[in-house]
Amino acid sequence: MPIDLSSGLAIELSSVSLLSSILNLFRILLFTCLYTFFALDPLLESVRDRIRHRRKCLVGLRTLDLDPKLQNIYGTLAGDDLFIVNEFHQSRGFRKIHLEIAMLGSSLEILHCVFFPDPTFDLPIFGVDIVAGMEGVTAAIVDLSPVGKALPTAIDLKLRELRIPSFTNPRKLPEWGNIFSSYVQFIKPNARSEDSLFLDLVDGFLNVLITCSISSTPDSLDSPLTIERYERQQFYCLQQKRNDKTRQVLAKTFSPHWADEYIDMVLFNCPDDYLN
Repeated sequence: MPIDLSSGLAIELSSVSLLSSILNLFRILLFTCLYTFFALDPLLESVRDRIRHRRKCLVGLRTLDLDPKLQNIYGTLAGDDLFIVNEFHQSRGFRKIHLEIAMLGSSLEILHCVFFPDPTFDLPIFGVDIVAGMEGVTAAIVDLSPVGKALPTAIDLKLRELRIPSFTNPRKLPEWGNIFSSYVQFIKPNARSEDSLFLDLVDGFLNVLITCSISSTPDSLDSPLTIERYERQQFYCLQQKRNDKTRQVLAKTFSPHWADEYIDMVLFNCPDDYLN
């Protein structure tokens, strides 16, 4: 009499799947502890803490609901663990504030942060990205990017008053970098002293932005100015998506489809119906 092994196999596969889920959850919890209590690269950690500090100054700050699967993410790439932690907030003047920390094994740490303004406010997009390896920070960029033909006058005047350091190793902007302002700084810090200068610059940009957001008066949702500013945000996101390095890492770790959804829905989402 033939022996039916299908039910036993199903139980075995179910057990393997459950064990895999438990292990992934354990890894995520472990990373959350490491992320909370252990040091990242000094510049990356300092910028993260400064963003959190400045973020508290925003009016009506609140946490945005986020699918738990997108808040703490775990995968593997070439045998190394990849962890991603996301923080999402919203406030008066900003439709989405995203802070992301990613770690790949012990060889790569990334900070990504964007403040997307509520398009009814005449405010630029704040963005900062830092990439650190075992030998320190290899790339750091910060900017207040215009969502019109130019930066708002009040923002521009305040930025002119800032001391913009002359960094030793400026880096060339990508070909799609026409979204950035003339104040953008894209560098490889030469020493810890330049780390400090970059941190001060990030803080200065945030201070200018948040101060102006508090005093700004919004336009109506159907104002031509609002529509123009949102279209500029969409263009900003479209250009950022041309940076294929992020997608390549995510596609290799998870899948091309997952990578596209993460970039479109988490990193640079600008839904067409936002103003409806």
